[in-house]
Amino acid sequence: MAAIHKKDIPAGMDAYDAWCDAAHALVGTEAATDIAPALPRPTMALAVRYSLHMLELKAPGPGVEVRVAPWGAVKILDGPASDPHNLTPPDVIELEPAVWLRVASGITSWDEEREAGHISAVGERDDLSAILPLG
Repeated sequence: MAAIHKKDIPAGMDAYDAWCDAAHALVGTEAATDIAPALPRPTMALAVRYSLHMLELKAPGPGVEVRVAPWGAVKILDGPASDPHNLTPPDVIELEPAVWLRVASGITSWDEEREAGHISAVGERDDLSAILPLG
């Protein structure tokens, strides 16, 4: 499942960079797990979709579904694929957009967000710390 259309990748990269720049400007002014730059909705959507696309490239596979509602979901990592009846893999991770962008960009770590209660994860492969930040 594609998180972003190929034609939107350059705009997605710009949106992700804009989010990262705005977030880094807030570092030190508030708790890292509260950083959430208020960017226009289309910019946020493209930043999330682009970063999910980058995650999918970094860790391809059918075993874990990462959902960042309302803007995207990707399947990553090797492992059992989706049940053919419900299409949901045995491992599902759900994050809010700001949480996802913080861990993807390295503003916070997976463990920090999990300890703050910001990550909902079901399954054996519920820790993406080995592949985040995206780089």
